[in-house]
Amino acid sequence: FYEPDAAARNTKTLIDNTKVFALFGYVGTPTSLAALKLATPAGVPFFAPYSGAMALREPFARNVFHVRASYNDETAAIVQQIRTTGLKRIAVIYNEDAYGKAGLDGVQRALGTAAGQGVTLVAQASVPRNTADVKSAVGTVLAQKPEAIVVISAYQTVAALVKDAQAQGYAGQFYNVSFVGTKALANTLGKAGGGVIISQVMPYPYSGASPLVRDYQKLLKSDGISDFDYGSIEGYIAARVFVEGLKRAGRDLTREKLITAFESMGNYDLGGFNVNFSPSNHVGSKFVEMTIINSNGQVIR
Repeated sequence: FYEPDAAARNTKTLIDNTKVFALFGYVGTPTSLAALKLATPAGVPFFAPYSGAMALREPFARNVFHVRASYNDETAAIVQQIRTTGLKRIAVIYNEDAYGKAGLDGVQRALGTAAGQGVTLVAQASVPRNTADVKSAVGTVLAQKPEAIVVISAYQTVAALVKDAQAQGYAGQFYNVSFVGTKALANTLGKAGGGVIISQVMPYPYSGASPLVRDYQKLLKSDGISDFDYGSIEGYIAARVFVEGLKRAGRDLTREKLITAFESMGNYDLGGFNVNFSPSNHVGSKFVEMTIINSNGQVIR
């Protein structure tokens, strides 16, 4: 699960043995980076990785397309909100991998801008990927008395961090980026999750406020599914954009025609969410908004 070596092996098999036309929806930063080392030299379109890492966006690669905002966008929005609410002392706990370091870099970058003026990073600590052993990291950051803790990890680790910090009397604010797994985090934390904030890069999936979300919900309901979440709406949006690219590419499909078709999708409106590609820009969205888990374990805006 979420291991770059396995991702590289599987990607090599897909490219060399099955001769795949394109790669779609890879999950995670270290896994996607491992796959890109193979996909880019082979010229295989690499579409909609589930990661906001800048290392997947820079340097520019013509075969790579993103439908989500970057972690730099998310952490800038988080730092801006922290500053707006008057908090000044923050800490970061992050995965000891490419994902965690991308989030930490984003926070540090945001603190150097006007949005972060007056906010100080007083502590940072790393945790191994997929761990629940968080006592050392929590102790390190709580010793510096942060008013808010930004966590860059997956939901199992974040839940352990929140519960451990609360057990030690911490009453400050927790922030997470979208990759955390919003619904899984809310379910795992239960009442302990009340007040935990998560930045999001996709439309709110729980109400039909836009044609896009209504179409997404209708499609799931047609298969008897009423369990909406951010992960599935991101997959739905990515699939919609990919299919539109295939339509624009037309008959006698080639990888080059598909890439050129994606690049023609300037300001493409899916019904309340826009994707904007061009020959020089393959990052389709910078949309970020904040959600919070309430005392009933619900994710609200």
